Amino acid sequence: MFISSQDSPAAFKDFTLVMPAVAVGNVGQLAVDLIVSTLNMSRVGYFHTDCLIPMAGNNPYASGKEDAEELHTPAEVYTAAELKLAVLQIRSPIIQMRSKKFRQQLKSWIKASGFSRTVVLSSSHAYQRDDQQLQGTSLRYLMTPSLLAASADALKELGWREMERIPAFPGVDADAEPRLCIPGGGITKGLYTDGCAEDLPLAVLLLFCSEGDNIPDAFALVNHLNDWLHLEEPSSKWKIPTSWSLLFGSGIPPALF
Repeated sequence: MFISSQDSPAAFKDFTLVMPAVAVGNVGQLAVDLIVSTLNMSRVGYFHTDCLIPMAGNNPYASGKEDAEELHTPAEVYTAAELKLAVLQIRSPIIQMRSKKFRQQLKSWIKASGFSRTVVLSSSHAYQRDDQQLQGTSLRYLMTPSLLAASADALKELGWREMERIPAFPGVDADAEPRLCIPGGGITKGLYTDGCAEDLPLAVLLLFCSEGDNIPDAFALVNHLNDWLHLEEPSSKWKIPTSWSLLFGSGIPPALF
């Protein structure tokens, strides 16, 4: 695993890293799209791994014909140096049985790059919520101890709810210790538990949602992130990337009728 970039890993020192987990509804990936497009972030490198399904395509953030045909890959790094912000966009699912290896590669890069904190944007199946998870908004957060200590005041002001631990078998074993469960969340739980074990400053922001048109969920998630990190003025509008016009295909061919 390596990062092919015009910048050395040290160039990310003290940056905040935002990345999605490939999860239900692709909410994290859509939210990252909005960040990259709105902030006009620069692509500075590629995350090279054999753990993602290989694919390539045109520039998802093209502003005109001159840059529309740029080749883009499944995992790329973007930066906004003035905000000390880096984004890893992941556009391809993880190959079966390689999730652990991919998490290890991510952690190695995060440590080598010196990021001050990592924020994972994710989602979880709404239909598998526990009764207590039906309360409040659909947003939940998780933070490793090393980041929680520095963010306690901000969390109190934001009023977010921490992801609840739930019984493994509700109604069956009342004495069982509640556990963290993120159905449909991909590598989210693994990254969080790894971050706790290895003292990484890592946060998870996730929404409960369902498969379908998840654009509203993406806007909701990125707005919650903005409330914390102040990436964009609240009065500003998020810029929708040109690639979103093809989220549901290219339309029905008129020749069918």
